[in-house]
Parts: sequence; structure tokens; C-alpha cells
Amino acid sequence: MASLKGQEGRQTVKAALDAWFHEAQRAECRNSAAVKRSYGAASIVSADRVVFNIKGNDYRLLTAIDYRRQIVFIKRLGAHRVDDQIDVRTAQHGD
Repeated sequence: MASLKGQEGRQTVKAALDAWFHEAQRAECRNSAAVKRSYGAASIVSADRVVFNIKGNDYRLLTAIDYRRQIVFIKRLGAHRVDDQIDVRTAQHGD
């Protein structure tokens, strides 16, 4: 019989990420200041890089945002305790 250990945690992360996606689809942030106003806990890393806290800061969602075209590129999603070791300014999807 397969173990179900961790299944509940994955569902919780998925629900938190789905909620973030839903919010992001409706948001009209024209610059990093607007992102910060809408997401006070977001970390503005550079002109286009923003880190969002997911699931009560257990996970970090690293994004690159093209404000002109209103597109959010997902660079990385990782556990906060592990992602503290990466450079969010240069990390790419798959790093």
C-alpha cells in the first residue's frame, strides 16, 4: 500500500498557490510599488523580481514581472527553509 504521508501538506500548498494565482490574474499592478501595496509581505528584489510568501511563509514563489505586458513569470517555488540558500536575483526555473 502506498504511503499517504505528506499528501495533506501538498493539498494545503496547492490551495494556497491556487489562491495566489486567482489573485494574480485579477491584479493590475503597473509597477513594484503597486505590488507592494497589494502584497505587503512581498519582497521586491529588483525592477522585475518579486518574491511572494505562500502558505504562511512556508514557501517562496520567485517571480519575474513584465509590468508593461502584465505577465508574471514563475521562476521558482520552493520551501522557504531551502530557498534561503539561493540568490533570488539570478535564480531561474529549474535551478
